[in-house]
Amino acid sequence: MTAYEIPSLAKPPKAGKGEVWLMANGDLRLSANQKCWAAQQEMEAELAKAFESCGYTLKRAHPYKDAEQHGFIGSQKEGMQVFRNIDPNCRLVVAEAVWQYSHHLLHGLISHQGPILTVANWSGTWPGLVGMLNLNGSLTKAGVKYSTLWSEDFADARFQSQLAGWLESGRIKHKTGHTVPLRKVKIGAKERKLGEALAAQLRHDKAIMGIFDEGCMGMFNAIIPDHLLNPTGVYKERLSQSALYYETMQVGDEEARAVRRWMEEHGLTFRTGPDHAADLTDDQILLQCKMYIAALRIADDFGCALIGIQYQQGLKDLLPASDLVEGTLNNAERPPVTSRDGSRVLYDGEPLPHFNEVDECAGLDGLMTYRVHKAMGQPVENTLHDLRWGDWDKSGTTADYVWVFLISGAAPPAHFGGWKNASSERQPAMYFPNGGGTLKGVSKTGEIIWSRVFIENDRLKMDLGRAGIIELPADETHRRWQATTSQWPIMHAVTYGVSRDQMMARHKANHIQVAYANSAAEADKALLAKAAMADAMGMEVAICGTRKNGKAWD
Repeated sequence: MTAYEIPSLAKPPKAGKGEVWLMANGDLRLSANQKCWAAQQEMEAELAKAFESCGYTLKRAHPYKDAEQHGFIGSQKEGMQVFRNIDPNCRLVVAEAVWQYSHHLLHGLISHQGPILTVANWSGTWPGLVGMLNLNGSLTKAGVKYSTLWSEDFADARFQSQLAGWLESGRIKHKTGHTVPLRKVKIGAKERKLGEALAAQLRHDKAIMGIFDEGCMGMFNAIIPDHLLNPTGVYKERLSQSALYYETMQVGDEEARAVRRWMEEHGLTFRTGPDHAADLTDDQILLQCKMYIAALRIADDFGCALIGIQYQQGLKDLLPASDLVEGTLNNAERPPVTSRDGSRVLYDGEPLPHFNEVDECAGLDGLMTYRVHKAMGQPVENTLHDLRWGDWDKSGTTADYVWVFLISGAAPPAHFGGWKNASSERQPAMYFPNGGGTLKGVSKTGEIIWSRVFIENDRLKMDLGRAGIIELPADETHRRWQATTSQWPIMHAVTYGVSRDQMMARHKANHIQVAYANSAAEADKALLAKAAMADAMGMEVAICGTRKNGKAWD
C-alpha cells in the first residue's frame, strides 16, 4: 500500500510577552523602495520609542535586505513568506512612511487573528498617509477588522493615549459624527427627481467602462466586483494595455503633431530639454499625443462611456506617462480626434471621463458626476486627486486647515482656468523611466463637491461633502509643491465641517473625486442630486460635514 506524503506545517515563533511585531510594506519598484527607506527608518525609530513608553517592545517581522538596500516587503511573494513565519495571534503593526502596494500584505492580514494597527506618518514628501489610506480601504473592502493611527509626532500626547488604548483593548474607535445618513437629509424635489431619473436611465440604457488592465499598484479597494457594478447599469470592457500600445504605434506623426500644436495654440507650455533620462523631450510628447488619439479610437471602437488606463505597471516600460493624455481626456475643450477614416470627430465637444490608475470607484463616481453636472448646467470636468497631505497655511492668508489634493494625472485644464494656466513637466524618473509630461496647474478658486465610492460589507457606498478651493500666495503654493511633487497639479482645499482627523478616520481610499459648481448654492444642489442618484443606484450614501455657511445638512 502506497503511503501518502502528508505535508507538515511549520510552527511560527510565538510573540513574547509585551512584544508587538511590525511590518513595513513597500513599493513594487526597487528604486522607490531604496529612495524611501531612510524615511521609513526614521519613522520606525520614533514608533519604537512610543511603544517603549507604553511598556512594549516593537519587533520587526522581516529584516533589512542588504542586497536590495531597503527593509520593505517588495512583492506579494515576499509578503507570503513573511506571514508564514510570524505568530498569527500577535499584535501586528503595519507602519507606513511611503506609498505601498496593499496586495503585498492583504493575504496575510485577511487570515491574521491578532489585533491589527495601521500607522502612518504625516508628510507630503513621504506619503505614508496616502499608502495607509489605500491599505485601510482595501482592508475595509476585504472585511478585515483593523485600527488606524497617524501622527506628525509620535511622541504627542494624543497619539500616545490612542496607542495605549489599542495596546490594552486591541481596538481604536475614532469619532465620525461629521457624517449624516442620506435618509436624514432633506433633498429638494427637483434634485431628487433628477437623480432618480439619471439612475433609471443608466440602468435602462447601460454604459461601458473601459478598463485597460485591472488592479493597478496593489489597489484592491479600487476594483469593483461585477456583481456590485452591474446592477448600477455599468459593465466593464476589459481591455489590454498591449492593445493601447499597438494602437499608439499606428498613429502617424503628423496627427500627433497636430494635437501638440492645438495644445500650444490654446496656451499650454511644455517645459522641454534634450536629455531623455532627465528632461521632457519632444519625442516623449509626440508619443503622448499618439496615445491620446489611440485611447479615443479604442474607446469609440468599444462604445466606452469612460476609460481607465493603468500605465504604471506595464506601459511604463514601453511608453511615456499617460498623465497628459488623462487630463486632456477629462477636459471638454480638447484637441479634436477623428475616427481612423476621418469621417467623424470622436466624443465631439465633450470629455471622455478618465479615471487615473484604473480606480474603478473613481470611474463610477466620475461618470455620475459628468451626467449630473451636464443635466444641471454645471461644469462637467471632474477628476480624482490623491488625498496627499494637509497643513496649516504658513502665509497667514487663512486660519483654515488647507488640504493638498494632488495627482500625477487626470486633472483637466478647466480646473486651472483653462489651457493658458497649464504647463507640462517631465514626470519624476524614479517612477517614470520613460518620462512624459504632466498636466500641471494650480486649481482655481471656487466651490467644489468632493466624493468617494467605496466598498464595505459587500456593498457600494458613497460619501459626499463640500469644500472651497482657495488661493494661496505663490510662496505658500511653492512650499506645498516642494513638500510633495512639484510636477503635478495642485488643489488648495478647505473642507466644510470636516477636520483633518475626521477625514482620515472615515475616508476609505487614497483618492478623492472633485468637481466644481458655479456657486455655493448650486454646489449644494449638485451634491444632493448626485446623492439621490447614488441612492437610487443602490448605494448606501452619507453626507459629510456641513454646507459652506456651517449649517448642517439634516
